[in-house]
Amino acid sequence: GCWPPAPPAGTGKTETTKDLAKALAISCIVTNCGDGLDYQAMGVIFSGLAETGFWGCFDEFNRINVEVLSVVAAQIKTIQNGLEAGKKTVEILGRDVALKPTIGYFITMNPGYAGRSELPDNLKALFRPVTMIVPDLLMICENMLMSEGFNSAKVLAKKMTVLYSLSQGQLSKQYHYDFKLRALKSVLVMAGDLKRGSADLPEDVVLMRALRDMNMPKFVKEDVPLFQGLLDDLFPGLECPRVGNTDLKSAIEEHFEEMKQRSKYDDIYNLQVDKVMQLYETMLTRHSTMIVGPTGGGKSVCLDALAGAQKKAFGLPTHLLPLNPKAIPTDELYGVLDPATRNWTDGLLSKIFREMNLPHPPDKPCRRYILYDGDVDAIWIENMNSVMDDNK
Repeated sequence: GCWPPAPPAGTGKTETTKDLAKALAISCIVTNCGDGLDYQAMGVIFSGLAETGFWGCFDEFNRINVEVLSVVAAQIKTIQNGLEAGKKTVEILGRDVALKPTIGYFITMNPGYAGRSELPDNLKALFRPVTMIVPDLLMICENMLMSEGFNSAKVLAKKMTVLYSLSQGQLSKQYHYDFKLRALKSVLVMAGDLKRGSADLPEDVVLMRALRDMNMPKFVKEDVPLFQGLLDDLFPGLECPRVGNTDLKSAIEEHFEEMKQRSKYDDIYNLQVDKVMQLYETMLTRHSTMIVGPTGGGKSVCLDALAGAQKKAFGLPTHLLPLNPKAIPTDELYGVLDPATRNWTDGLLSKIFREMNLPHPPDKPCRRYILYDGDVDAIWIENMNSVMDDNK
């Protein structure tokens, strides 16, 4: 087994493990660890991996309670001893389990967040540490642009990484700003989609559009002209009008008129419509979106407008399933495993998640959004870590 000791978030720990497994043609199972896992649950996962010979990548391993980790160390030691002795079976949780030699354990962890524990020494001794550093964004950018079909990848990658480092230095410091690898990756994926969709456009225009449309939605008002200035400096003389979905735009305007939410000032009204368009475009490239703003800033109105407009423009009824994550304990939100009977009780979210994933009739397409309506804190959002992550 290997573990990266303490690299910062977004350095590609899970990604590296999964890519290595892919290169060796071994299936890799990613488990999002949390304080709900006890030694029996871990034993069951280890048994499954031992029987199949798959790799196990345990994300955020240090969120498991310390007392569980000590028993986990004993379970892993049993498997390692079995492998060294060349045994065909090992005993886990009191039963014999077949042991395949291709098995591998990888754990990833981020230090210093709320609800984390230090790994016990007997567990550290079983894993080989692998240190990760912040990746070379320029090289990653260049390779991804090439694989998306850009000919001038070298020049564009340089411009893109310079833009991100300047943005990080010059724009205001906000909690929700992120100019690291994950943000960069989603822009590159969108640039590839745009290039395939409009092959006749010059490459620098395509990339500029992707950079602008992916970054503008998250900026606070005073940072918008600063970012626009940086874009104009890096792509001088490029005029690139904003291209939106015209059907959706008219549907949003219609929705605001019906709900009597139209601003009497045209410039504010246009920004209002554009913000809903930005939300739609952000949701096309991400499967988790966070709407940030002050109380009464129009966050719910923005989402409701999009839901109403999608029905008019695309014939897609949109169901919003709101829940307040802070109103109930995490066990009631995500579900809990009874330690005595081993019975699983669904929580509010797991029940909603299950129902949402039931197939809907093919003649009635619809969209379903889970809406967490409340403050974000590390305690409850942490359990959604692997679900929200974009390295599928």
